[in-house]
Amino acid sequence: MKNEIRLAEFEQAIRKGNRVVLAQAITLVESQRPDDVALANQLVEKLLPYSGKSVRLGITGVPGVGKSTFIESLGKRLTAQGKKLAVLAIDPTSYKTKGSILGDKTRMEELSRDPNAFIRPTATGTALGGVADRTREAILVCEAAGFDVIIIETVGVGQSEVAVRNLVDFFLLLMLAGAGDELQGIKKGIMEMADAFVITKADGHNIQRAQQAQADYQHALHLLAESPSGWVPQVLTASAIEHTGIQETWNLVEKYVNHTKDNGFFEQNRIEQKRVWFREGIQQRIHQRLQQDQAVQDKIREYEQKILMNQILPARAAEEIIRVFFEG
Repeated sequence: MKNEIRLAEFEQAIRKGNRVVLAQAITLVESQRPDDVALANQLVEKLLPYSGKSVRLGITGVPGVGKSTFIESLGKRLTAQGKKLAVLAIDPTSYKTKGSILGDKTRMEELSRDPNAFIRPTATGTALGGVADRTREAILVCEAAGFDVIIIETVGVGQSEVAVRNLVDFFLLLMLAGAGDELQGIKKGIMEMADAFVITKADGHNIQRAQQAQADYQHALHLLAESPSGWVPQVLTASAIEHTGIQETWNLVEKYVNHTKDNGFFEQNRIEQKRVWFREGIQQRIHQRLQQDQAVQDKIREYEQKILMNQILPARAAEEIIRVFFEG
């Protein structure tokens, strides 16, 4: 009964846009405690009917590309236009503290003071691709709170960013000009996932190099397979300092959203993302159960020794572990 009252209060406060309760709800969603997980699931399910109305934008790029500066510049422009913006900035996790160590509110100081913006740094935990375990739920909570645009800023340290593609509507890749062989440093798979590319820091003496990189990337895009969305990715240049290319980037996002809503891909993509969410959830929970089952852990250590002594194939050992887990 007490939890039901708490959930009802949380739901009402979130839908009214209460920032303190919103932050508490995301903390609850991120918690690994079993009782918190159960409560968080109930809360998010209550909020589901009020979610799904935002534009979900993923932004990634290598360290030093200026993600936070770019996001702050874009965010200030969006809030000035009357939009409510939530930024879920995914930080590397400290292995000792398991906490967020970069502090995005200090990196986006002006935007963090904007009454129409909400910035939430979070640690990556154990999720692959630099995306936090419960980021999907956090997105839904922010949408229920009335945010029009949700930006997911990923780690961008060379890890697979595939996970973010399954969270967002539009995937933006930020890149630097004049940082060695630009094209060599971008994996084909990442380029194929991106809906647009922005060459940042296109100001001062770097303008010409940025324009050359823009031409190189645009040419390289012609070599990639056609996107299922029917969208042709574009390459822009931008300067957060001089405020150039920022509005053009958002115009491109809106153009993409309109294009994919018209041809049905927007809704189709979100449906597929829910399927991926469900299947990943199954895998994560099986993995958690394996980790928590002492008998299985004992067997794992036993088979590891057999593998090291060339007494059994790893694939065969894995089959045995699964058999022990499911059959007991």
